Amino acid sequence: MTLEILTPDKKVFEGEATSVTLPGTLGSFEILNHHAPIISTLQDGKLIVRGGSGKEEVFLIQGGVVEALNNVVTVLAEGITHR
Repeated sequence: MTLEILTPDKKVFEGEATSVTLPGTLGSFEILNHHAPIISTLQDGKLIVRGGSGKEEVFLIQGGVVEALNNVVTVLAEGITHR
């Protein structure tokens, strides 16, 4: 799936991912390839991106929203720190 992580200032990440773990306001959840369409609010916490080679990237986000539609996941974060 294609993942984009955006803040009001810049595009932080764009690329392919096999899964994304997000800090939802009702609890952490994971989006995998071909996930059903979803829109959710996010709270402060860890956003974990996993690639096909098993590589993992961790970002600390400060709230936002996520949308998954047609195997494209877009995260709009209020603020972000790459770890």
